Amino acid sequence: MLLAYWVHHLDPVAIHFPDGWFLKGVHWYGLAYATGFLIAALLLHQWRVRQLTPLQSAQDESNLITAIMMGVVLGGRLGHVLLYAHAEFLADPLMVFRVWQGGMASHGGFLGIILVAAWFAKTRRVSFLKVGDLLCAMAPAGIFFGRIANFINAELVGRPSDVAWAVIFPREGNIPRHPSQLYEALGEGLIPFLWVYWRYPKKLPAGQLAGEFLIIYACARIITEAFRVPEDGFIMGLTAGQFWTLPLLILGLTLILISQFKSKDVAR
Repeated sequence: MLLAYWVHHLDPVAIHFPDGWFLKGVHWYGLAYATGFLIAALLLHQWRVRQLTPLQSAQDESNLITAIMMGVVLGGRLGHVLLYAHAEFLADPLMVFRVWQGGMASHGGFLGIILVAAWFAKTRRVSFLKVGDLLCAMAPAGIFFGRIANFINAELVGRPSDVAWAVIFPREGNIPRHPSQLYEALGEGLIPFLWVYWRYPKKLPAGQLAGEFLIIYACARIITEAFRVPEDGFIMGLTAGQFWTLPLLILGLTLILISQFKSKDVAR
């Protein structure tokens, strides 16, 4: 029966460099992040040209994309180290720089995005909620490709399963498993992307779209975590991933309440 399942033998390195080079090659993980940032930049440009953003110039656009890249990478890496890999960090502090080996926490990436939104809103004197809506509308593409890279890297594997589409990850033993990374790519990336791409051009109260995105993401993350091996243990009966997603769910609900409250004040 095991022969009926697809066996994962994908190479995490997309382009190999000759022996002796400092880097072994170009990793799919890096290409995934680059693709996510490229799509974010294209969306940002499209929406700015259509005057749907609080950005006022191409320079604002360039500065924001640069800040997003720094916020996502630094926040995601530090979030992984602080929330999930502090023991590994204490044993080998240099691991924090080996981003190409994987290990980015979406929770830390979200914190980085929030800090970017706060910085941009303050320096450009625009609405923090409007900037938050814009950044959340750009985020799902990066999440989608990041989860695809998790699958290619054979990391964050799913629980054992006998479903017809189960995958065998040889590094984890000859056991069919849920391809949970693909579930997450769909639930945390593709579905939110389609939602925010449809909603962003509409006239919504500031903060509404960011709240909707965070709720969709959090619900998808909590559900898909049930199919994933809880490598980071449990907190209060929830997997670590589910537990650290709860603040995002609460933040999403809070943003919607704030946006509705403010819109009613304006209507008065």
